[in-house]
Amino acid sequence: MARKGFKRKFPPLEILSKEDVNQIHITTLDILKGTGLTIEHKEALKLLENNDCTVDYDNMRARFPEGLVEECLRRCPGSFRVKARDPEDDLIFDGGGNTIYFTSAPSMNTVDLETWEYKTPTEKEFEDAVVVLDALENHDWFAGHTPYFGFQGVPEVMKMTARLAKIMKYSTKYTGQGFANNSWDFDAKIARAADCEITIPAFQVASPLSIGKEGIDAGFKNIEYGFPSGIDTGPLFGATSPASLAGALAEFNAEIIAGIVLVQLKKPYSRVFVWGFPNVMNMRSGEPESGSIANSLFTVALNQVWRNYKIPLRNTASAYSYSKKIDYQNGTERVIPALLSALSGATSIFFHGGIFCELTHHPVQAILDDDIAGMIGRFVQGIDVNDESLALELVHEVGPVPGQFIDRKHTMDWWKKETYIKKCSDGMTYPEWLRSGKKDCIYYAKKRMEKILGEHKVSIPLTDKQEAEIEKIMEDAWEFYRKKGDLE
Repeated sequence: MARKGFKRKFPPLEILSKEDVNQIHITTLDILKGTGLTIEHKEALKLLENNDCTVDYDNMRARFPEGLVEECLRRCPGSFRVKARDPEDDLIFDGGGNTIYFTSAPSMNTVDLETWEYKTPTEKEFEDAVVVLDALENHDWFAGHTPYFGFQGVPEVMKMTARLAKIMKYSTKYTGQGFANNSWDFDAKIARAADCEITIPAFQVASPLSIGKEGIDAGFKNIEYGFPSGIDTGPLFGATSPASLAGALAEFNAEIIAGIVLVQLKKPYSRVFVWGFPNVMNMRSGEPESGSIANSLFTVALNQVWRNYKIPLRNTASAYSYSKKIDYQNGTERVIPALLSALSGATSIFFHGGIFCELTHHPVQAILDDDIAGMIGRFVQGIDVNDESLALELVHEVGPVPGQFIDRKHTMDWWKKETYIKKCSDGMTYPEWLRSGKKDCIYYAKKRMEKILGEHKVSIPLTDKQEAEIEKIMEDAWEFYRKKGDLE
């Protein structure tokens, strides 16, 4: 039992030649060997030195030999399973990019659908967003921080752990998890209480080419817990990486691979997948330019390169738009990269619910996105060509006009298979649309949200014992941060 995702049945989109891929790989190795990374962690530096890396302790710099890099890449499993609360929500990540899962896009805030101004979500708004994502058929797992970074009434140091407790209560789907202020111990305990796994970002890189102590502590803890490691980085093209896409890709790869080396040295053959949040920079504002076609070019090339490494990876170009609304710009700037990610072999695609950068998320957007995910998923499944689908005997039987296919069993059997039935689109004729009050997709998404919140139940509720255990862990976290002086 596991979520099916969508199976791509045709060769992936490629935009690089074999020579291009090889040159990017060689450049990545040169960065790791020649420039290396700042590693702000004495234990990690010692581990690297003991495995033939050149280590400068004064500057906390490590340089990685090619043979070690290649060996650590080989140690990564090409396919692996992660455990959700409900076995039917387990995921099987595939480094070949043939199975695609959609995940949600986290944000700091919710947004008012009338004024389009953002605000910190209430606890109820947070819970509602989780329930909606749990209910959506094409949303496969929760990205870390999803749906929001926190909710009203929760202090900063408790936001990660409070968020995870809500996910466990209102969903059975797998979840990633952020970290801050030593939250990982409490988060791991919550996951164990709920009898599931989570992923804490491991060896989170600060571009360019640096990994801080807290990121390495979190990575080592994640390995100790036995959870899969998500290696994370976020170069901003033209600011923290070269503006050229090939140069940015080589640096991105070096940063991710440095984290992979640390994982595989700490515990060989550990489960690893590539996260990361690369973005082109808006040269007017200096902000990440969500929705840029450059992000999609980067992503398609990234997928092609990492298929050679056979390590699962997550794409983020489709997570957000630069639009502040649910509108045409939002659609184009997110659907195009989502489709290109699916065609080029992403394992997971950041998508559901994201609106503007990492500032706004809304369940109505997630509901609309679920239809898009369904359409993309249907596309990558391709066309079946066999005797039944070719329907030669039926064509002979029906013949020319006035022959027709409407009342044939073949039509009844095939019409739904060959498309995806959207749940929130306007499919009326023009007269029907006028008579019905000119309703649009946002109206239908709002109505579907009402229906979900009124009817949806989590497939496996937490037991009383699990709820009590999680509540005790939350109390322990409050007490821990209170003693540290982080709470009033």
